[in-house]
Amino acid sequence: MSDPWLSIIGLGEDGPAGLSEASRAALDAAEVVFGAPRHLALAGIGARGEPWPVPFDLAPLLVQRSRPVAMLVSGDPFWFGAGGSVAAHLAPEDWRAFPVAGVFSLAAARLGWRIEACHCLGLHAAPFARLRPVLARGVRVICTLRDAEAVAALVRWLDDSGFGAARLTLCEALGGPRERIRAGRDWDDIRTPVAMAIDGAGLPREAGLPRGFGLPDDLFLSDGQITKAPVRALTLAALAPRPEALLWDIGAGSGSVAIEWALAGGQALCLERRADRSANITANAEAFGLSHRIRVLTGAARDLIPTLPAPDAVFVGGGGDAALHAALWSLLPAGTRIVANGVTLETEAVLAECHARHGGSLLRVDLSEATRLGRFRDWRAARPIVQWQATT
Repeated sequence: MSDPWLSIIGLGEDGPAGLSEASRAALDAAEVVFGAPRHLALAGIGARGEPWPVPFDLAPLLVQRSRPVAMLVSGDPFWFGAGGSVAAHLAPEDWRAFPVAGVFSLAAARLGWRIEACHCLGLHAAPFARLRPVLARGVRVICTLRDAEAVAALVRWLDDSGFGAARLTLCEALGGPRERIRAGRDWDDIRTPVAMAIDGAGLPREAGLPRGFGLPDDLFLSDGQITKAPVRALTLAALAPRPEALLWDIGAGSGSVAIEWALAGGQALCLERRADRSANITANAEAFGLSHRIRVLTGAARDLIPTLPAPDAVFVGGGGDAALHAALWSLLPAGTRIVANGVTLETEAVLAECHARHGGSLLRVDLSEATRLGRFRDWRAARPIVQWQATT
């Protein structure tokens, strides 16, 4: 076929009336039309319609390559839609897309919000905790929700997470004859599909997560094995996070370094020998809304690292021995940043040897905190930290 065999067609709640002439022509030419039952009914497809299998599977569509095929999706196929999933399996010449305004564009248009200034989240298939890294005073969020029951669940989550003062607007069946927009916090007779617009203008100044490095230690579930906030700030600065960069966090403990790396937009693999600490890392990743960016592997680091995708940076917490560092240096691709901390004399000796052998910088950090001493105050010194950083 000289033309693409697959047409990815965005459909709104107004059905065929909202389609362009090009979209209608592609839909009319299709011998088979895939879509959710709701979309097939909206478009009046009839016998040509093929509902997506449950659980969702692209295989029935991909075997139709020899025929003109269409798939119906909500709004813009590449804005939290199925377009990206199917395009990943096809060559560029196999498909073409016909987007229409989706829920996020319609909600912003109804509320008069600049969409480029909003955070847009698909929470119809993701946990509410994804809101935690983005919500703060003055922040606006538009999020899709799974169903009517999810509306009340989201309100409870906001209340329980310190965001109860946010202004909420429920957006129902946008773009169609059943459209309805209601401000408030308690709704009944909810029309789906549904989205929520969250305005953080009324939130207190302290709401949300502070940006920068060195979040308070008490935000993390830990058994005490945690890189403390001041040292974590120095460590993250040395690791230099970048969006989508991959970190190996070796001996991750509570996962605090990996979590702050992921908050900066990166991906992380946490290697932890103890299963109980791995459970803490998993719980922390879920609580921070970062389980999609952090993966936890339990076992000995030297056994795990040969099986992992190449990192952009590596952090070795206290306890990295000479054998581990030798294995890392021989394995890591050129240009990988490595940062290692140590508090014991033995680890300090290992890091001093790494510095002598591979260069980089070696930093010794002494920290003290003011504490009460009777009616007075004195300095309580923490254990000195030795930090080695280098690039392979």
